[in-house]
Amino acid sequence: MDNSERMIAVPACEGLESFRLAALPVTRGLYAEIIGRCPAGGGDDRLPVTDVTWWDTVLFCNALSARDRLTAVYRVEDGRVTWDRGADGYRLPSEAEWEHACRAGTSGPHYGPLDEVAWFRDNSGDRLRTAGDKVPNAWGFHDMLGNAWDWCWDVYDPRALGGYRVLRGGGWFDERWSCRASARRRSHPSLTLDDVGFRVARNA
Repeated sequence: MDNSERMIAVPACEGLESFRLAALPVTRGLYAEIIGRCPAGGGDDRLPVTDVTWWDTVLFCNALSARDRLTAVYRVEDGRVTWDRGADGYRLPSEAEWEHACRAGTSGPHYGPLDEVAWFRDNSGDRLRTAGDKVPNAWGFHDMLGNAWDWCWDVYDPRALGGYRVLRGGGWFDERWSCRASARRRSHPSLTLDDVGFRVARNA
């Protein structure tokens, strides 16, 4: 099993049921195994996969569910995606789930000294780094801050930006201030970026 498939139970909190989240972002190796190819750019199989659209992540989640004989979470029809909340397959975390898992019971901007827990502009050497090399948070999640932003399920602001989706966590090229548990970014679901990847979640 690829280490980016290792799931950690996240406790419930006010407004959120318990769920499971991958300890690492999806790696290039796992993505290629499931989809049969990797996005252009090359690199070590242990790097977080980047240059994937939000739509790509939806298709990956359903494909991973099929491999594990789980019920697909997403139904894609006529350019729309619906979430079957009772399905037991893989999915993207909601924005609220992502932040709860990132904070791991802490309340500050970082779950540890940023140089120890994250790859960002000051220490990344201007490139993506191997997933899981930095210190995890108290619940065992690596790379929640820095290295690659994570796509989330949520629409950023449906009133102002239509279908733009939420990104969380900061990336290898971001300044220190951008790698915070509360930092938000947005992107169109059909765009790819070299500092944006994702990790998978499942219902508990």
